[in-house]
Amino acid sequence: QCLMWVAAAICFIAFGIELARGNLTSFDDLYLAITLIAVVVVTGCFGYYQEFKSTNIIASFKNLVPQQAMVIRDGQKNQINAYQLVVGDLVEIKGGDRVPADIRIITAQSCKVDNSSLTGESEPQTRSPECTHENPLETRNIAFFSTTCLEGVATGIIINTGDRTIIGRIASLASGVGNEKTPIAIEIEHFVDIIAGLAIFFGFTFFVVAMFIGYAFLEAMIFFMAIVVAYVPEGLLATVTVCLSLTAKRLARKNCVVKNLEAVETLGSTSVICSDKTGTLTQNRMTVAHLWFDNKIHAADTTEDQSGQSFDQSSETWRSLARVASLCNRAVFRPDQEGVPIPKRLVVGDASETALLKFTELTVGNIIDYRNRFKKVTEVPFNSTNKFQLSIHELEDPLDLRYLLVMKGAPERILERCSTILIKGQELPLDEQWKESFQTAYMDLGGLGERVLGFCHLYLNEKEYPRGFQFDADEMNFTTSGLCFAGLIAMIDPPRATVPDAVMKCRTAGIRVVMVTGDHPITARAIAANVGIITEGSETVEDIAQRKRIPVEQVNKREARACVISGGQLKDMTSEELDDTLRNHPEMVFARTSPQQKLIIVESCQRLGSIVAVTGDGVNDSPALKKADIGIAMGIAGSDAAKNAADMILLDDNFASIVTGVEQGRLIFDNLKKSIAYTLTKNIPELTPYLIYITVSVPLPLGCITILFIELATDIFPSVSLAYEKAESDIMHLKPRNPRRDRLVNEPLAAYSYFQIGAIQS
Repeated sequence: QCLMWVAAAICFIAFGIELARGNLTSFDDLYLAITLIAVVVVTGCFGYYQEFKSTNIIASFKNLVPQQAMVIRDGQKNQINAYQLVVGDLVEIKGGDRVPADIRIITAQSCKVDNSSLTGESEPQTRSPECTHENPLETRNIAFFSTTCLEGVATGIIINTGDRTIIGRIASLASGVGNEKTPIAIEIEHFVDIIAGLAIFFGFTFFVVAMFIGYAFLEAMIFFMAIVVAYVPEGLLATVTVCLSLTAKRLARKNCVVKNLEAVETLGSTSVICSDKTGTLTQNRMTVAHLWFDNKIHAADTTEDQSGQSFDQSSETWRSLARVASLCNRAVFRPDQEGVPIPKRLVVGDASETALLKFTELTVGNIIDYRNRFKKVTEVPFNSTNKFQLSIHELEDPLDLRYLLVMKGAPERILERCSTILIKGQELPLDEQWKESFQTAYMDLGGLGERVLGFCHLYLNEKEYPRGFQFDADEMNFTTSGLCFAGLIAMIDPPRATVPDAVMKCRTAGIRVVMVTGDHPITARAIAANVGIITEGSETVEDIAQRKRIPVEQVNKREARACVISGGQLKDMTSEELDDTLRNHPEMVFARTSPQQKLIIVESCQRLGSIVAVTGDGVNDSPALKKADIGIAMGIAGSDAAKNAADMILLDDNFASIVTGVEQGRLIFDNLKKSIAYTLTKNIPELTPYLIYITVSVPLPLGCITILFIELATDIFPSVSLAYEKAESDIMHLKPRNPRRDRLVNEPLAAYSYFQIGAIQS
């Protein structure tokens, strides 16, 4: 653009001098100057439009601010605007409220919060006054600004407001990350530098030759300007923009919205995808995955559309287990959802109870009717001390006057209250052999990263507890021991159906997928193994130590193909150690990571020369999305902060759409290369008439305006048509291009365009 401004200025000067001398023969110089300025202005306007559309992160965080908060000042409860809160205020939160600031809990009753957008944990987190961990994100006595209180009530003192809250710090972190230049922008800049250098070199050469032959200084300068105009591809910006826009439209039809056009090609260059787990690789809904009853582990159907295999439901034990799971559950469906598929229905209740409600609705039938047949008499909600929940019901048979006690909770707590176990409908004594079987199943399911709950029941003696007995939930004036163990149910946030295939395609295309999550390491590893990020047969250092029966310290770390690193371990690692770990272990999982650590991981991958794509949906992902070469946010589950920080949004939240994006990005690089090769071929034919005109005074067949007309009116159409070229059949079997080696314009392409095709055209 600088060269174009210089050329326009020279034209104005030439026009002014000719006008002052009174020997003005034509207005060509004026027309040319105006045309050049118009080209520069249009280019500038387009650049401004692109900048105008760029990220406004801070604005999106404003949507997280709750409007009102219940504050206790001078012993009086008042509802005030959340922005009026100050450190030291006493606030009260209840189920359904959004936490108005970072607060330290001083009293709580069955309080649970949803931290999924902040830490990636699918499970509701209990909040209580006890400090349980040094890490503020792990401890139970702090509730964070913008998280939602799901149930219960709590009172707390405000410890941070505004920018000093955890969310505020994430916002500052995201807005402080500079916009990185995209690979295609670097390539085009590199190409323009080459062209500008050549244009000035040839222009100056022609200027010197013209002066040597005897042309006036002004005429020699006009020659210089003409060479610059002939050499600079004025239609390049339009060609690149049209190519990128066409691809963006193709992607939009496949549910990928591209906010920054240059990001289309970046995805094609991607060599590492750092993916969040919750909501991106997984469905972000707890689902029943396995059951253990009759001394056997049964797999449940975790597919989104319930198209998978079901387990054998003919056992009497299953009927008892299903009854306990149905009755000992407070979750209910929201009204008016009869036409909605059961897995997609909205539920009032926490994640575990929601999973159990949907599971029993699918297997047992209408749960509301089922519960009505067993009238509830009393219930004891779950609390962190007892670690169980129980309810007492009348039986559906009006002639049977016994009460049924049903209980669920932490498996080890449930087992210690049981004296018998149900096997194939028969109550057997719970001896050491059955306890060992239970322990094996519990460890197996826990090792899969699943949340396991135990279920049991007891028919209360009708003589001790006759019909009409006044049960007291606070005093618990009834027996809670000698129960009959029914079985275990394990839940997990399952992977999306399309993810394993997409990960495999990424691997085939030479792209490495790294999981970066705030969830627990065991859960993260289990999901990574399910989707193929950790492949079958790959071992971690811990696996090798277990197999060889040696301490972990004695294992050669380079032997391990896979590696799972927690946020605590990452905190103690230097940049060099992190780089070394990423270099030596092809399959990586990072768990329990903070937003700052996600940023460090992206920077480490970039230091190793990778072009990094980051996928995410939570507020905690926004700094990494901004730092990455391309940020990809989820359209349905994604927070506004994540969407604003990203360059691309997946409208259907489908990780597999990224593979489509990679293919289109690679195709656009190939097609741009063809377009530029075509654009360069005309430089020699446009220069040759000037050379002949200057040296042997043959009349000039191509003036500057004619050249500009060719550039902007005729040449642009065949150049753009190359954007419609189809992809090569092996495009997704090639490794990602090396940004240092595989340039958009290299020596062979320039030689081919100038000296082969250019010479033929001349």
